[in-house]
Parts: sequence; C-alpha cells; structure tokens
Amino acid sequence: MVIAIIGENCSGKSTLAAEIQKVIGAETVTGKDYLRLAKSESEAKKAFGAKLANAVSGDNMIYVISEKQHIALLPDGAIRILVKADIETIKDRFKKRLRGNLPLPVEQMLIRNHGVFDAEKYDIEYDGVSGDPAEVCAYIENIDGNSYNNGQAQIR
Repeated sequence: MVIAIIGENCSGKSTLAAEIQKVIGAETVTGKDYLRLAKSESEAKKAFGAKLANAVSGDNMIYVISEKQHIALLPDGAIRILVKADIETIKDRFKKRLRGNLPLPVEQMLIRNHGVFDAEKYDIEYDGVSGDPAEVCAYIENIDGNSYNNGQAQIR
C-alpha cells in the first residue's frame, strides 16, 4: 500500500507519518529522498516510480510530500492524505524550527503558499493541529491493500 501524506511545511505531515509507520511498519520516504536511488535525477525518478508502483499491492510505503511537483510521482491506487493547518500554526512551527526567528521573506512565502494543496485530489483530509493520528491509522488498517472506498474522509 502506498500512502501519500501531502501538505505544506510544518502542517503535521511528519508526525502523522511516524504514527502510521508505527502501526503498519511502512518504509517512509520524504520529499526528494528518492534521489539516493540513482546517480542521476531522471534515473532516480524512474526507480522510485517503479518502487511506488510495486508498493501499491506489495510492501507498505509512506511518501511525505511538501512540494506540488512530487504529487505527479504517485501511482494510481495510492492513498492520499491531505494534512492541513491554519497559517498561524504553520508560522509558529516554522519559527520554532528556525530557533525563534521567522524572517519576513519566509513568512511571506508561507502565506503565499498557504492552501496550495487544497484543490488536489485526496482520500483523507487530516487536521494537523487537532486531528487524532489514531483515527487515520485505524482507517488505514481497515483498507484492503488493493481497494478502498476512494471517497473523502475528514479526520479532525
């Protein structure tokens, strides 16, 4: 099963991925980590695409996505989880990452990019501020690796 966790920086994707990983024992790949699979980017994308395609009906894999262009790497059958957080929470979390300083250009970038994934196709919408990861894990555990309702569940 391929689980794509999609969302903006500091929305709660990595926290959710860690919880899902504990439950289903999946390999987790974040962002451009797949580039380690080959010497050239094109070879790495091809190898990663094959790995994802095989994982749809094989070993569990979690792919954490924070850049829109990486969504195109997802195979049909991937379970897509959109992780959302309000802009103030995102700015606060980013500020903590930067040791208490959020430069104005970074803040403006976060504001400009807020909501960039909202129009994307997803199966589960998860609130990265107050959502319960256990609910997402329970939902995923009940999915047959080859089929699911392909609807949209909101977990808040």
